[in-house]
Amino acid sequence: MITDKTQRLLDARLARDQAAERLPSIVAGLARDGELAWTSGRGRLGNFGAEHGTRPDADTQYRAGSITKTFVALAVMKLRDAGQLDLSDQISAHLTVPGWASQVAAMTIGQLLSHSSGLRAETAGPWWERTAGSSLADLGAASLGPDAARLRPGRRHHYSNVGYALLGALLASKHGQPWFDVITTELLGPLGMTRTTTRPQAPHATGYAVHPYADVLLTEPEHDAGAMAPAGQLWTTVTDLAKFGRFLAGHTMEIISPATLEEMREPVVISAETGQPWTAAYGLGLQLWNSGTSRYGHTGSMPGFVAVISITDAPGADTVIAACNSTTGFSRSLGSDLLAILAEQEPYAMAEWRPVRVDTELLDLLGAWFRGPAPHTMRLCGYELELSRDGTGGTRTRFRKDAAGNWRGLDGYLAFEPLTTVTGPDGRVVALNIGSFVYSRTPYDQAAPIPGGVAPQSWHAPG
Repeated sequence: MITDKTQRLLDARLARDQAAERLPSIVAGLARDGELAWTSGRGRLGNFGAEHGTRPDADTQYRAGSITKTFVALAVMKLRDAGQLDLSDQISAHLTVPGWASQVAAMTIGQLLSHSSGLRAETAGPWWERTAGSSLADLGAASLGPDAARLRPGRRHHYSNVGYALLGALLASKHGQPWFDVITTELLGPLGMTRTTTRPQAPHATGYAVHPYADVLLTEPEHDAGAMAPAGQLWTTVTDLAKFGRFLAGHTMEIISPATLEEMREPVVISAETGQPWTAAYGLGLQLWNSGTSRYGHTGSMPGFVAVISITDAPGADTVIAACNSTTGFSRSLGSDLLAILAEQEPYAMAEWRPVRVDTELLDLLGAWFRGPAPHTMRLCGYELELSRDGTGGTRTRFRKDAAGNWRGLDGYLAFEPLTTVTGPDGRVVALNIGSFVYSRTPYDQAAPIPGGVAPQSWHAPG
């Protein structure tokens, strides 16, 4: 799919990171339109002599860390779609944890999914990522007491590994089986992700810390995290994450509603320093990045490992996947650099334009409309209507039919507001009503039901 030149440039960028960041090993991959276009591995597994050891590849397991959270979130959203819970429900409506405080029990499922609950980031006990896990009851007694709420729910983004432990317990409670069995049945199995597990399976990398001042290694511990496992337990491969990325980009295989995936990608809380422009946010189990190009996905880190899957929110859904077995990880720019090389060297070719069948009644909604004196244009883009303010260079609202067949807004101020038509005596559409705002074919058209009426002298010069 890519040229030899692009392959060399990508290989060289990966090699630069492996050497500069002193990574025992690293694997990476790029996908476009859901298909892997490039994969590569650097470093060695086992014996690190240049002439020994095994070079990692797209089927070598690495710890996924918090990428695990996206799987948990998807399984929770499937419960929501099935009508078994609502995101505004308090977690205590579906789960009981001995020892938890009333403030924790009152946190909503949606707040826990989006890291906006205010719940503590980590457990109260030893560093959970480096120690053997304990039970949910032990977690509740030690870490979910009166001091577990760090700030009021909804105030701001506050990442909480403990919150996803509760969501994993929620899955187990609702399904009557362990959380990993749930995501295996609901996601891993249907997606063919056969190399995604809770503990390492050969071939896999060993996690290391690299000494800051010498080229020597320290083996990092690996345990079953127990109740905290839903926050970051999974091991996976580039090949499996490419399948997952294809799914997240919209090839849902009817596993979940595309509308639900869109909902998960919507920013719920931003993650930014006070007074600084935001470049990152969190949706429902997905991280969102906004640095010139919008992307979504998740990062992950556990002792000895760092990983990322990041999907470009644009045609082609260019996706980067990377994983290494060093606690300090690869450079922050690696993923964006690999995506930039792909975009520059292999420009995405848009699908051919073709005419489509359109309900002729929709044509009556298109063209010029006025909200008061302000000109707007309505267009049909695929299966969506798009209303844009003329002369503003991009201010727009899209509308899509809901399950009941009614048009509703998707963006901005008019998001989720209904769009209804107003017809005249001859049955033709004379106005649009969107959230009580009336759009007419001419400014303050007498034929339209303009709120407040139209002055009898109509348009005139003063004096």
